[in-house]
Amino acid sequence: MSTKPIHILAIESSCDDTAAAVLADNKVLSNVVARQEIHEEYGGVVPELASRAHQQNIVPVVDIALKKAGITKEQLDGIAFTQGPGLMGSLLVGGSFAKSLALALNIPLIAVNHMHAHILCHFIEENGYDQPTFPFLALTISGGHTQIVQVNSFFDLKVLGETTDDAVGEAFDKSAKILGFPYPGGPLIDKYAKEGNPKAYPFTKPKVDGLNFSFSGLKTQFLYFIQKQVAENPNFIAENKADICASIQHTIIKILMDKLKLAVEMTGITQIAIGGGVSANSGIRTTLQEAEQKYKWKTYIPKFEYTTDNAAMIGIVGYYRFKESLFVDSSVVSKARIEF
Repeated sequence: MSTKPIHILAIESSCDDTAAAVLADNKVLSNVVARQEIHEEYGGVVPELASRAHQQNIVPVVDIALKKAGITKEQLDGIAFTQGPGLMGSLLVGGSFAKSLALALNIPLIAVNHMHAHILCHFIEENGYDQPTFPFLALTISGGHTQIVQVNSFFDLKVLGETTDDAVGEAFDKSAKILGFPYPGGPLIDKYAKEGNPKAYPFTKPKVDGLNFSFSGLKTQFLYFIQKQVAENPNFIAENKADICASIQHTIIKILMDKLKLAVEMTGITQIAIGGGVSANSGIRTTLQEAEQKYKWKTYIPKFEYTTDNAAMIGIVGYYRFKESLFVDSSVVSKARIEF
């Protein structure tokens, strides 16, 4: 006997991408993202400009997502949205729209933690992609967050370690900015690193106890190194671009891997799943795949479109919360900072 699928409309607006997706149970019917290119000329996201762009994009993005999914809004069973963490003005746009539409359609409203979504994106049903089994370790790496999380079930998550200052994505982007690359520069470091020698310029790793991370000191060290070299040779960056990128990327990856190895030793868990925008980095993906053979880990790397901010990952959390009737009402508030 067939049962009717649960249709969830998901909305993501935590930073500078306006996204909407429609899921039928754990399958993605549509996943639409409107990028905001205006931030490129400022070298980073400008919160006020981001929230204005969300206001312009939210209606057309949701409309396109519904049309691509081939359903009407009346067929929706629930609406999931990013409650936090993120930029407050951006979160308010998505949250207010979700509240209004859920109220108008008289269907449940589901609040989602953005970082929870980066982890559960592994449970979106996709051909050719395995799903981790519980428990597993999640490495969530993005422009705003760096965490190692022990995932015991869909809703039992424990943060084992996190950054004490800057996130890994910030380290990539600021290093790129020091080199004069346009924003966002992290992908450019990854691109040039493929052609360089990762051991050309050794950088010191920060000493941080336990499973926590720190990238602030590495950024400062990199800045002073580049300033010193450019003072001696104004063409240093242009002449050594690939080696510079390979060296800083190698150091960042080594920091991440050392903490992951420690987490595996401490927990005995050998399933590793990555998520967040920085998990799109090819160097990190390759290193994790090599770790499968070297350390006998089982690694899970999400489909590329589910690494950067997107609404499908919000929808998969929405689906599992819907099944447990974990709903909220219109009094729910967006939060720039939020815990699991």
